[in-house]
Amino acid sequence: MTTSPILSVRALEKRYGTFIGCTDVSFDLWPGEVLAIVGESGSGKTTLLNCISGRLDRSSGQVLYRMRDGRFPDLDDLSEAERRFLMRTDWGFVHQNPADGLRMRVSAGANVGERLMAVGERHYGEIRHTATEWLSRVEIAAERIDDQPVAFSGGMRQRLQIARNLVTRPRLIFMDEPTGGLDVSVQARVLDLLRSLVSELDLAVIIVTHDLAVARLLSQRMIVMKSGRVVESGLTDRVLDDPRHPYTQLLVASIPES
Repeated sequence: MTTSPILSVRALEKRYGTFIGCTDVSFDLWPGEVLAIVGESGSGKTTLLNCISGRLDRSSGQVLYRMRDGRFPDLDDLSEAERRFLMRTDWGFVHQNPADGLRMRVSAGANVGERLMAVGERHYGEIRHTATEWLSRVEIAAERIDDQPVAFSGGMRQRLQIARNLVTRPRLIFMDEPTGGLDVSVQARVLDLLRSLVSELDLAVIIVTHDLAVARLLSQRMIVMKSGRVVESGLTDRVLDDPRHPYTQLLVASIPES
C-alpha cells in the first residue's frame, strides 16, 4: 500500500474582500481514496474544490500534489504549462452541467479523442478505437460516436463527460455535484457507473455534493463544511451513522426516510 498521500491541502483559505469563501481547511487524500465534501448551498464546498483544482486562486495556504516523478510541489510553484498539462492528463474534472465539460458541437468521439491527443496520441485509427471502447464502457452505443452531445440526453452527456475525463487514466478526479442535474432514475445509473469505474481504475476522487446518499455510496471519507469551515470529518459511515457536530446531526436528520 502507498504510504504517501497524492494530495495534501494545508490551511487553505479563500477570501473575497472581508467575505470568507473557505478558511483553515487541511486534509490529505490518498491514492485510490474517495473523499466527499458535503454541506448545504453556500457552505464553501465548491469554492474549496475550485481552489484545490486550480480553477480559483487561493488567498493563502498550500495545495501539494504528488507528481508521477515523485516530486510533491505546491501547485503554485508549477509553471503554467505544467499546470495545464496536469489538468489535461493526470487530473479530470466532472462538472454538474455536462455542457461545461464537453465541446457540444463536436462529435462524441472527438470529445474523448481530444484528451488522448493531449497525451501524445496521433494515430487516428487508434484514437477512434479507444474512443469507441470508452463509449461502450459508459454505456453509449458505438454507432453514436459521430453524433454531437447536443443530440444526447442529460444522462448520456454526463456519461460522455466521464469517458472524456477517464480515457487518459488520470490519477485524481474532481467532481462537482456530478448527478445534481439528473432525474433520480438516471442518477442511480450514473452513480453505479462512477462507483465501478473509480474502483476499477483505483482513482483518487474529491467529490462535492449536498446529497448525503451520494456521499455514502461513493466515498470512504467525508468532510462536512458550514460557513466556509470544516466542522466535522472522518470515515463516511462514522460521520453519517454517529454525527458529532450539531450541524452534521441536522444534515443527517434531514435525509428523507426511504
